[in-house]
Parts: sequence; structure tokens; C-alpha cells
Amino acid sequence: MPGLLLGDEAPNFQADTTHGPIRFHEFLGGSWGILFSHPRDFTPVCTTELGRAAKLAPEFAKRNIKMIALSIDDVKDHLSWSKDINAYNGDEITEKLPFPIIADAKRELAVQLGMLDPEERDKDGIPLTARVVFVFGPDKKLKLSILYPATTGRNFDEILRVVDSLQLTAAKKVATPVDWKPGDQVMVIPSLSDEEAKKLFPGGVCAKNLPSGKNYLRYTPQPQ
Repeated sequence: MPGLLLGDEAPNFQADTTHGPIRFHEFLGGSWGILFSHPRDFTPVCTTELGRAAKLAPEFAKRNIKMIALSIDDVKDHLSWSKDINAYNGDEITEKLPFPIIADAKRELAVQLGMLDPEERDKDGIPLTARVVFVFGPDKKLKLSILYPATTGRNFDEILRVVDSLQLTAAKKVATPVDWKPGDQVMVIPSLSDEEAKKLFPGGVCAKNLPSGKNYLRYTPQPQ
């Protein structure tokens, strides 16, 4: 069955993009990566999304994340569409965006990665590419997958928040609770004993008393 599951290695596909041909693993190098797909060029929701992604490109760069988009049209259309995206942002009207857009005119990559939306179809009755977000770690493995229907735009501030959580929890033995934001308290993972937690987190560990008597809600300041 096509598609990627958490922990799967990204396929090392070759593709034409607005920044030239790529091989995906070489494009990622040793960085984190985000791949976000779009149903079609010159469509309203996609234009707002790519505009927001372009504005947030410096934030992704700070986090050592390579950005790359995918849409089902060809490179020529992508380049023309990029002018509209820059105009939407109020920026200089050029064909240049801070990240490449993959050309997937035959939907081959969308099928391989499990990105098609069976409910949303174009005028010819062909399934559109859904709004998928894949985040890959430096090991090229899938760390996060979010799937939106074609009719719902993504929240890129939330994607940044999730990336912050992924990178923090990959480096430290913590988890992030509901609605966590960078700088908030984090949770000690259940596999750590109280003694281990005290040694690892000099900022202190605070446990919430619960009716069950179980000591599993343990908080600590976000480690640096």
C-alpha cells in the first residue's frame, strides 16, 4: 500500500523542481526536512499557504529545516505561480521563492507517498493531491505526518510549534503536554525513574497529586 508511516525512511526520489533537479536524500543532507503538498497551482488556498510558508522560511532555517513543496503541475507553471505568491505577500514579483516546488504533473510522487485525496477531484474527475505535511529527521525517517483535505488550509504556526516539540524531545528525555509552547514546562517521560529525573533535570521536578496515587504527571522546566 503506498504511503509513509512514522519511522519509515523517506524514499530517495528524483524530481524536477523550481530550483532545478534534486535527489531527495541529497537535498536533505544532514538537516531536518519538511515536505508539504498542494492540490494544484493557481488555486486560492494553496496560494495563501505558500505565501505564509515563504514568510516563515527564516524561522524554519533557524531550526535547520529544509523546506520543499509539491504540486501536481509542471515547473513552468510553478514559476509563473510563484509570481502570484510573491504578489500576495506584497513582495517583489519574481519567480523566486525561498524553497523549491516539486513538479508532479503525472501524480506519480503523490501516489507513491500516499498524498491523494479520494474525496476531492478536479474537473476531469482525477483525485487531487491532499494537503500533506511530512517532517523528516536528520536520519531521513518520518517524524510527523499531518493530512488535511484539499479544502482546509494548514496552520504553519502550529507546524513550527510541532517542529519545536519534535526537536526538543529528540534531544531530551521529555514530552510536551497539550497546548505546549516553547518555554513552557515539559513532562518527564514515564520510562525515567524519579531518581534519574532528579539527576537529569537540575531545574527540579514537580509531580501532581492524583486520586489514583500514581506518580506519572511530572513537570520540569524546559531543558536547554
